[in-house]
Amino acid sequence: MDDILALKAAGAQMIDVRTPAEFARGHAAGSLNIPLDELPARLGEVATGHAILVCCASGARSGVAKQFLEQAGYPQVHNAGPWTRLNEETPA
Repeated sequence: MDDILALKAAGAQMIDVRTPAEFARGHAAGSLNIPLDELPARLGEVATGHAILVCCASGARSGVAKQFLEQAGYPQVHNAGPWTRLNEETPA
């Protein structure tokens, strides 16, 4: 958990792979909504050269997104699990 928050504090890109309706009901401030099924078509929106934190409702879809992004050549992808973890305070 501290690693995820440290990456967030260091400026990692946060990508929420839930549906737009789920994202509209609540999301981590600063996160980008790219639903899992749209991820292949929207790779141009994913940062290169930075750490990436993927999240969803439980960690399942973000796990799939992590695997996809790694196979697409993104070396610093981390599954943050539930998006609510990204709302927690960053370490001092």
